[in-house]
Amino acid sequence: MKSALLILLTTVLIAISSCSETKPSAVEATDNLPDISGFPVVSTNQSTFYNNNSEISDPVSGEVFYGQDAQYSNNEPSYQDNGDGTVTDLVTGLMWAQTPDMDGDDDIDASDKMTYDEALAGAASYNLAGYDDWRLPSIKEQYSLILFNGVDPSGYEGTSTDGLIPFVDTEYFDFAYGDTDAGERIIDSQYASSSMYVDGELLFGVNLADGRIKGYGLHMPFGPGEKTFFVMYVRGNTTYGINDLVDNGDSTISDNATGLMWMQNDSQLSMDWEDALSYAENLEAAGYSDWRLPDAKELQSIVDYSRSPGTTSSAAIDPLFDATQITNEAGQIDYACYWTGTTHVNWSNVGGANAAYVSFGRTMGFMGGTWVDVHGAGAQRSDPKTGDPEEFPTGHGPQGDAIRIFNYVRCVRTVQ
Repeated sequence: MKSALLILLTTVLIAISSCSETKPSAVEATDNLPDISGFPVVSTNQSTFYNNNSEISDPVSGEVFYGQDAQYSNNEPSYQDNGDGTVTDLVTGLMWAQTPDMDGDDDIDASDKMTYDEALAGAASYNLAGYDDWRLPSIKEQYSLILFNGVDPSGYEGTSTDGLIPFVDTEYFDFAYGDTDAGERIIDSQYASSSMYVDGELLFGVNLADGRIKGYGLHMPFGPGEKTFFVMYVRGNTTYGINDLVDNGDSTISDNATGLMWMQNDSQLSMDWEDALSYAENLEAAGYSDWRLPDAKELQSIVDYSRSPGTTSSAAIDPLFDATQITNEAGQIDYACYWTGTTHVNWSNVGGANAAYVSFGRTMGFMGGTWVDVHGAGAQRSDPKTGDPEEFPTGHGPQGDAIRIFNYVRCVRTVQ
């Protein structure tokens, strides 16, 4: 009798304990997401200084080439390998799949790539490390991973990738150049985003091999088939990439999401890279003298990918900003490209000759004997820092990228 009562009492206590205890889910128990919201812009990680051609020593204030990307440091990249196939970005609060090896064969190649539709749909069924809330990153989320200590292999004619440096931290993320065995180019390491260009069937993607944002056609330009991309899904910080802009009433715009203050007006005239650095460093406006030329990631943070010249008759930027109209290579009313302080390093002997710009208007290229918008408003490419644009009447490269050299400037300062 006593034994039966003891068994009954034990059963009741277990039942009570089970009802009173809420067992955490796998996600709650193991989540490695820091408590970060908003839109902190990760540094480009560029620490080397350049003149118009090559590496130089650190310039001091007042010297030429002072004020470039490596002069300023904020939100340096910081990652955590969670040991479960995920990496947490400790600056942005985003968690990433560590590898684009989607077929799980421990080899990153063309067979891992997906079409846009496959990448978008695949997020719903993707399950990694016990999490099922993965999403295809927006272009701003995907661009948060780019680092400009990479070296662009464009023009490289070798087959070995030894010694090449990609535009992502390979201590934490798996990376592969294009699958040359499958007929791809070395630079074919484009990563899909969820951001379609609003003025055409182009998908914005980040190329972590050559350090650019471009709009890519969903269909192969030469022959049948659909364009495919590497994919790394993301989760966490659903406010990342969303601006919180305030008009300060003094010709400045603050973004409370990023902690950056911008000039409401641009330079209203174009200039080469050296003059752009000088313009920004010498600007005194709204009571501030600490204006600077933004780095590539800072400038991309204020692109409004819901706007374009062809759909909203405006630059791809919030209407709080003023943007100078230009006439582009096709004779269209358009909006300018803007310099950044970030050198876009190439593997060649004049590796420091180009700097990154962000296009807030159409990104023009000469293809099929005419000028067209090849990569969309919001692309990030690079221009020679100095020279004569007349030397490039049909652009440069396989897509005839427009070479302007004289771009515009929108200055920034840090307020948080």
